[in-house]
Amino acid sequence: MQTMSPKFASTAAAAPWYRHRWPWLLMAGPAVVVVAGVFTAWLAISRADALVADDYYKQGKAINKDLRRDHEAQRLGAAIGIAYDPAAGVLRGRLQLRQPAPQAQSQLADQASRTLILNLVHPTQPSKDRTLQVQPAADGSFSVPLVEMEQARWRLVAEDGSHVWRLHGTWAWPQQRSMEMNAEAYAPAE
Repeated sequence: MQTMSPKFASTAAAAPWYRHRWPWLLMAGPAVVVVAGVFTAWLAISRADALVADDYYKQGKAINKDLRRDHEAQRLGAAIGIAYDPAAGVLRGRLQLRQPAPQAQSQLADQASRTLILNLVHPTQPSKDRTLQVQPAADGSFSVPLVEMEQARWRLVAEDGSHVWRLHGTWAWPQQRSMEMNAEAYAPAE
């Protein structure tokens, strides 16, 4: 059996545990886990979960109504093309309807049916969503100021002001400099 030299035995016995590196190395792992757990708990408590809708059941029941709007867009032959010019800060586009929308009963309803509502929905941050109302010209062209458009995969919903029809799609800006949507692209199979 080997014995320790008196020099090493007195040093090892004389040094307290906190002077050795091994206890600190063994305690570092659990300490990091505790700090990460506290940080994760703080994130969960301080941030709201914006991806879950409070009225998901009501939204689910409204799907049939929304499908009617999609079918109406298909019947009208609705199509829209848009492009964003970041240098000018302008969103330009053109709305095309193969056949005109049904005539409105009043002047107010007629004004609403000629209004185009563009909803740019950010994929994760509702505070960055944009709703733009435009009045297309007789040829369907329009432009609206849009100061900044963040790089993201935007969900775009275009609908008339009276909510009779709608078009929807996704736009990966700036990878896609322009976007085309038409009702035929997502028509249900019959």
